[in-house]
Amino acid sequence: MFTRVSQMILIGDENIKYEEIEKINAISDIQSTSSNSTVLYSFDFEILRYTQENNIASAVVTKNLQEVIYASSFDVKYIIVTKGIAKAAQNIANNYMLDSKILAIIETSEEIVENAIHEIDGVIYKKVI
Repeated sequence: MFTRVSQMILIGDENIKYEEIEKINAISDIQSTSSNSTVLYSFDFEILRYTQENNIASAVVTKNLQEVIYASSFDVKYIIVTKGIAKAAQNIANNYMLDSKILAIIETSEEIVENAIHEIDGVIYKKVI
């Protein structure tokens, strides 16, 4: 019997229904988000601590591998990276068996296959960010 272990995550693709993602800039913005949504924000230690302490699903946009490593320590759902560091971030996630999923930022659906070949957990369209 075949069991599906995982599938590539596609957030923002018009052909696939995806979870609700809500952008925030500060902790105070969380009050106005839906309770079942994933909050999206740029790397910020204060927000990382708050979302972890309050068990809030979060997606963190990182700028470099150091931020990727820090974000993974805060139990974030998604770590969002640029194409330039996606493979290295995925290698770190795989090596340390992180629960966080690595999402590469893309602009078009043509970039999905390239990320799949590099075994990136998923992609998120730039328009969502």
